[in-house]
Amino acid sequence: MDAMTIRYGAIVDGKRGAYGVVIPDLPGCTAMGKTIDEALANAASAATAWAMVAKADGTPIPKARPIEILRRDPEVIAEIAEGGTLVIVPLLLDAGRPVKANLSLDAGLLEAIDEAAKAHGLTRSAFITSAAREKIARGA
Repeated sequence: MDAMTIRYGAIVDGKRGAYGVVIPDLPGCTAMGKTIDEALANAASAATAWAMVAKADGTPIPKARPIEILRRDPEVIAEIAEGGTLVIVPLLLDAGRPVKANLSLDAGLLEAIDEAAKAHGLTRSAFITSAAREKIARGA
């Protein structure tokens, strides 16, 4: 399977300090966080973990329903009526094989990346991979 990102509709509920996220298209996939940002980041991690277990079990990963269809789901309607908010959670699936990429970066940025990678005990590639995953998980 090639690496890909699937974007699932999810519902955030809760009150300040205790947010929960449910991804209806991934049965049983939930996450929590003290802030909405933390809950969404945890939901992205939970979706990846859910998919890895499904893949190992030979279970197909469900397609994400379009938001328009998800909004018509009676369970989603009920969650939103109770104060839930519909959001998007990315699922990033790795291909399982590294590839080389030739990138053009500003020399000053590359130096900053190398310094930050060293401070975190990472290689340049691992640091850039980590930063990209975080950015994708935040949806930014």
